[in-house]
Amino acid sequence: MKNIVILISGRGSNMEALVQAAKAEQWPARVVAVISNRADASGLAYAAAQGIKTAVVANKDYASRAEFDAALQTVIDGYAPDLVVLAGFMRILTEQFVAHYAGRLLNIHPSLLPLFPGLATHAQALAAGVAEHGATVHFVTAELDHGPMVLQAAVPVLPDDTVETLSARVLEQEHVIYPRAVRWFVEGRLTIAQGAVHVDHTK
Repeated sequence: MKNIVILISGRGSNMEALVQAAKAEQWPARVVAVISNRADASGLAYAAAQGIKTAVVANKDYASRAEFDAALQTVIDGYAPDLVVLAGFMRILTEQFVAHYAGRLLNIHPSLLPLFPGLATHAQALAAGVAEHGATVHFVTAELDHGPMVLQAAVPVLPDDTVETLSARVLEQEHVIYPRAVRWFVEGRLTIAQGAVHVDHTK
């Protein structure tokens, strides 16, 4: 049974999708903790209601990113995680933190990477006039939004789309592909070789 720790900054809709999928599909894993950098993150209440331990490590309490990441790492490691999942965790992580969890730190980004890294991805997609947009699950590396990709999902960009309508359709797909990718990880289907992810579909 593998231990999963999920990091959030807000409502944590991807966290909810992961928790629900883990229970419904009976993964060989359990979400042991949900941790936020914000005490007012509404996702903490959902996690607590599911019987999951919660914790807050507030970045505003630390003078530097390095100090915050060190404190966060200490709390995470107290739960002995096999996998750490970023689910709307709005912090840029230090190289030391990322290296500590190399190969066991996943993120979902709301674009078809390598397109539109960083913030405001839906606005970027609309401004660029692309025909399709989507989301990418990837392993986290020191380079922002450039880690080895596990899975992507695409949605069409419609002529009358706004940031709100486009982001809603992308989010629906996030709730599909993130649980799938995490399940692959906990089932031991993912390997990283030469900067690329390989999925074993025989298991």
